Amino acid sequence: MADTYAKLLEDTIEIDAPTDRVWALVTDIPAMAKWSPQVVKSTVKGGVVTMGASFSNLNKQGLKRWPTGGKVVRFQPPTDATPGDFAFRIRENRTVWSFELEPTAAGGTRLTERRETPHGVSGLSLLLTKVVLGGQEPFTDELRRGIRQTLERIKAEAEA
Repeated sequence: MADTYAKLLEDTIEIDAPTDRVWALVTDIPAMAKWSPQVVKSTVKGGVVTMGASFSNLNKQGLKRWPTGGKVVRFQPPTDATPGDFAFRIRENRTVWSFELEPTAAGGTRLTERRETPHGVSGLSLLLTKVVLGGQEPFTDELRRGIRQTLERIKAEAEA
Protein backbone atom coordinates (compact mmCIF):
# COMPACT_ATOMS: atom_id res chain seq x y z
CA MET A 1 0.00 0.00 0.00
CA ALA A 2 1.47 3.35 -1.00
CA ASP A 3 2.02 6.03 1.61
CA THR A 4 -0.53 8.48 0.25
CA TYR A 5 -0.79 10.71 3.29
CA ALA A 6 0.55 14.16 4.05
CA LYS A 7 3.88 13.81 5.88
CA LEU A 8 3.41 17.12 7.72
CA LEU A 9 0.32 19.10 8.66
CA GLU A 10 0.75 22.36 10.54
CA ASP A 11 -0.81 25.71 11.27
CA THR A 12 0.13 28.69 13.43
CA ILE A 13 -1.86 31.30 15.32
CA GLU A 14 -0.92 34.43 17.30
CA ILE A 15 -2.37 34.54 20.81
CA ASP A 16 -2.56 37.61 23.00
CA ALA A 17 -1.57 35.71 26.16
CA PRO A 18 1.80 34.84 27.73
CA THR A 19 3.47 31.52 26.89
CA ASP A 20 3.03 30.11 30.40
CA ARG A 21 -0.76 30.54 30.11
CA VAL A 22 -0.82 28.87 26.67
CA TRP A 23 1.52 26.10 27.90
CA ALA A 24 -0.89 25.29 30.73
CA LEU A 25 -3.69 24.90 28.18
CA VAL A 26 -1.94 22.79 25.52
CA THR A 27 -0.46 20.38 28.09
CA ASP A 28 -3.89 19.77 29.65
CA ILE A 29 -4.60 16.59 27.67
CA PRO A 30 -8.03 15.95 29.26
CA ALA A 31 -9.13 19.44 28.11
CA MET A 32 -8.27 18.65 24.47
CA ALA A 33 -11.86 17.50 23.91
CA LYS A 34 -12.93 21.15 24.33
CA TRP A 35 -10.67 22.27 21.51
CA SER A 36 -10.16 19.43 19.03
CA PRO A 37 -13.20 18.57 16.91
CA GLN A 38 -11.98 14.94 16.69
CA VAL A 39 -11.44 14.24 20.40
CA VAL A 40 -14.40 13.14 22.52
CA LYS A 41 -12.48 12.35 25.71
CA SER A 42 -8.90 11.93 26.93
CA THR A 43 -7.76 10.32 30.17
CA VAL A 44 -4.18 10.49 31.48
CA LYS A 45 -2.88 7.43 33.30
CA GLY A 46 -2.04 8.61 36.83
CA GLY A 47 -3.61 12.02 36.08
CA VAL A 48 -0.31 13.91 35.65
CA VAL A 49 0.85 15.18 32.26
CA THR A 50 4.66 15.11 32.05
CA MET A 51 7.36 13.49 29.93
CA GLY A 52 6.49 9.84 29.32
CA ALA A 53 2.88 10.14 30.49
CA SER A 54 0.45 7.74 28.79
CA PHE A 55 -3.14 8.55 27.94
CA SER A 56 -6.16 7.17 26.15
CA ASN A 57 -8.45 8.99 23.73
CA LEU A 58 -11.87 8.44 22.32
CA ASN A 59 -12.02 10.05 18.86
CA LYS A 60 -14.90 10.73 16.52
CA GLN A 61 -15.90 11.43 12.96
CA GLY A 62 -19.64 11.95 12.63
CA LEU A 63 -21.25 8.95 14.34
CA LYS A 64 -18.05 6.87 14.18
CA ARG A 65 -15.98 6.45 17.36
CA TRP A 66 -12.58 4.82 17.91
CA PRO A 67 -10.05 4.59 20.75
CA THR A 68 -6.37 5.51 20.55
CA GLY A 69 -3.51 5.59 23.01
CA GLY A 70 -0.80 8.20 23.30
CA LYS A 71 2.46 8.86 25.07
CA VAL A 72 4.12 12.22 25.74
CA VAL A 73 7.46 12.21 23.87
CA ARG A 74 8.54 15.85 24.33
CA PHE A 75 7.81 18.07 27.33
CA GLN A 76 9.90 21.24 27.28
CA PRO A 77 8.19 24.23 28.95
CA PRO A 78 8.95 27.59 27.34
CA THR A 79 11.70 29.76 28.82
CA ASP A 80 13.11 33.16 27.92
CA ALA A 81 15.79 31.36 25.89
CA THR A 82 13.85 28.48 24.29
CA PRO A 83 10.41 27.92 22.80
CA GLY A 84 8.07 25.48 24.50
CA ASP A 85 7.70 22.06 22.88
CA PHE A 86 5.00 19.56 23.81
CA ALA A 87 4.48 16.42 21.72
CA PHE A 88 2.82 13.05 21.93
CA ARG A 89 2.90 9.95 19.74
CA ILE A 90 -0.28 8.04 18.93
CA ARG A 91 0.34 4.31 19.29
CA GLU A 92 -2.07 3.05 16.63
CA ASN A 93 -0.84 5.12 13.69
CA ARG A 94 2.65 6.28 14.84
CA THR A 95 1.86 9.96 14.19
CA VAL A 96 3.37 12.65 16.42
CA TRP A 97 1.20 15.63 17.37
CA SER A 98 2.96 18.66 18.79
CA PHE A 99 2.55 22.22 19.98
CA GLU A 100 5.41 24.72 19.75
CA LEU A 101 5.10 27.95 21.74
CA GLU A 102 7.22 31.00 20.96
CA PRO A 103 6.95 34.32 22.81
CA THR A 104 6.13 37.33 20.62
CA ALA A 105 7.60 40.81 20.97
CA ALA A 106 4.23 42.07 22.24
CA GLY A 107 4.19 39.59 25.16
CA GLY A 108 1.92 37.08 23.47
CA THR A 109 2.49 33.61 22.06
CA ARG A 110 2.92 32.21 18.57
CA LEU A 111 1.41 28.72 18.78
CA THR A 112 2.09 26.10 16.10
CA GLU A 113 0.31 22.76 16.01
CA ARG A 114 1.83 19.97 13.91
CA ARG A 115 1.03 16.42 12.92
CA GLU A 116 4.19 14.65 11.78
CA THR A 117 4.85 11.14 10.53
CA PRO A 118 8.57 10.55 11.26
CA HIS A 119 8.15 6.76 11.00
CA GLY A 120 5.33 6.71 8.46
CA VAL A 121 1.73 5.79 9.24
CA SER A 122 0.90 2.20 10.11
CA GLY A 123 -0.52 0.07 7.31
CA LEU A 124 -3.59 -0.75 9.40
CA SER A 125 -4.26 2.94 9.97
CA LEU A 126 -3.91 3.69 6.25
CA LEU A 127 -6.34 0.87 5.44
CA LEU A 128 -8.89 1.96 8.05
CA THR A 129 -8.66 5.57 6.88
CA LYS A 130 -9.38 4.42 3.33
CA VAL A 131 -12.22 2.05 4.22
CA VAL A 132 -13.87 3.67 7.26
CA LEU A 133 -12.90 7.36 7.42
CA GLY A 134 -13.50 8.44 3.81
CA GLY A 135 -10.01 8.08 2.30
CA GLN A 136 -6.66 9.80 2.83
CA GLU A 137 -7.33 13.04 0.99
CA PRO A 138 -10.70 13.87 2.61
CA PHE A 139 -9.46 12.75 6.04
CA THR A 140 -6.29 14.85 5.70
CA ASP A 141 -8.43 17.87 4.77
CA GLU A 142 -10.55 17.17 7.86
CA LEU A 143 -7.40 17.04 10.02
CA ARG A 144 -6.19 20.38 8.57
CA ARG A 145 -9.52 22.01 9.41
CA GLY A 146 -9.39 20.41 12.85
CA ILE A 147 -5.93 21.82 13.56
CA ARG A 148 -7.16 25.31 12.68
CA GLN A 149 -10.26 24.90 14.82
CA THR A 150 -8.17 23.61 17.74
CA LEU A 151 -5.81 26.60 17.53
CA GLU A 152 -8.71 29.07 17.36
CA ARG A 153 -10.40 27.49 20.38
CA ILE A 154 -7.16 27.52 22.42
CA LYS A 155 -6.67 31.18 21.45
CA ALA A 156 -10.20 32.07 22.59
CA GLU A 157 -9.68 30.37 25.96
CA ALA A 158 -6.19 31.81 26.49
CA GLU A 159 -7.40 35.34 25.75
CA ALA A 160 -10.56 35.09 27.87
